Amino acid sequence: MFSILLACLIVVAIVMVAVILLQKSEGGGMSGSQAASMFGGALTGASAGNFFTKLTAWLAAIFFALCASLAFIVSREGTGVNGRSEVRAELIKADTPKVEPVAAPLPDTLEMPETPEIPEN
Repeated sequence: MFSILLACLIVVAIVMVAVILLQKSEGGGMSGSQAASMFGGALTGASAGNFFTKLTAWLAAIFFALCASLAFIVSREGTGVNGRSEVRAELIKADTPKVEPVAAPLPDTLEMPETPEIPEN
């Protein structure tokens, strides 16, 4: 479910960027001769401005709804022990380096070496 919503979010974002770039602005933008030649002049004029404005508003609403639903899914899906995210726990576990022992383990009993006797003079 998460992957499907994420893919939809990416598609909506790309379409929204394209629609915003096609809108007519005071500076000209892409709505000039390039857009007119791509669409045969069908999306130029006053009606195109209303259409792009409404389409941008709908795409923005869909974008925010997808963002909110993705955040809700992640908050519900990822909680584990002690309220920590399972994804975060996996990342922490993956980042923690595995430490291998350097020396051999100590035996259960320690034997003291015999001390040599020192002769007295």
